[in-house]
Amino acid sequence: MSVRVLVTGGAGFIGSHLCKRLVEDGCDVLCVDNYFTGTKQNVVSLQDYDNFELMRHDVTFPLYVEVDQIYNLACPASPVHYQFDPVQTTKTSVHGAINMLGLAKRTRAKILQASTSEVYGDPEEHPQTETYWGRVNPVGIRACYDEGKRCAETLFFDYQRQHGLAIKVARIFNTYGPNMHREDGRVVSNFIVQALQGNPITIYGRGEQTRSFCYVSDLVEGLIRLMASPHALHGPINLGNPGEFQIIELARKVLAMTGSHSALVYESLPEDDPVQRQPDITLARTNLDWLPTVDLDEGLGETIRYFERVLSEA
Repeated sequence: MSVRVLVTGGAGFIGSHLCKRLVEDGCDVLCVDNYFTGTKQNVVSLQDYDNFELMRHDVTFPLYVEVDQIYNLACPASPVHYQFDPVQTTKTSVHGAINMLGLAKRTRAKILQASTSEVYGDPEEHPQTETYWGRVNPVGIRACYDEGKRCAETLFFDYQRQHGLAIKVARIFNTYGPNMHREDGRVVSNFIVQALQGNPITIYGRGEQTRSFCYVSDLVEGLIRLMASPHALHGPINLGNPGEFQIIELARKVLAMTGSHSALVYESLPEDDPVQRQPDITLARTNLDWLPTVDLDEGLGETIRYFERVLSEA
């Protein structure tokens, strides 16, 4: 009998890639999404598989299904989208975690929380290790996401301690690749779409802030390895590419790879925007035997080709 897997946020960017991998691995996959940022188009190719099912559902409401594993990815992840309705963002993180943990408790399913590097806030420690508690503004415009995810982690560990649930918590760093929303608002998709359309490239601040970019197939591999890891390994585990780049470096690379002549335009830094972001992945390397394998040039090439198709069809 195949493993029954629920993926919340399964029609989103990361979720759609995870669903595809799980379906190809022979799992019986239930993809749940409310389509706030995800789209049916991301998973349309999977609907020909007998072991894939798509359901419209909002995780802020309980869900009654029978599953063996749960990947809880539901939540808008870019500032543009999670700040659109910050109250709903917090509800998705907190109520969604409560509902999925309740489902896991009833079915005794193993459950993985897609947390985020944003739990570290604007960090004073560099690179960020899992033992670092973070530096987050609890009343800022990013708090709906940052604190929502931090509360979700709290809930996961309390359910583990109180009810003995088999939990896994992954802290996901900047991830990119095909199926990103063209108006995602994050730096890779922003730069590529602006470059392909010949629009000015928007740089916040002087572009000296850093990010570490992980290609989506590498991240999916990390999530699956974490789910399959021994019961005692709860996490949190950082998943990301430790290669660190200044934003201005990324902009110049995108311009070169697209052949665009877009001008660079500098604007003020958004409130609470982190200055540095780089994962320490020692725990993932040691416990999961996981390392990213796709370098930035290769991943950007795939992502640029994806957006060229999307923009040509628009």
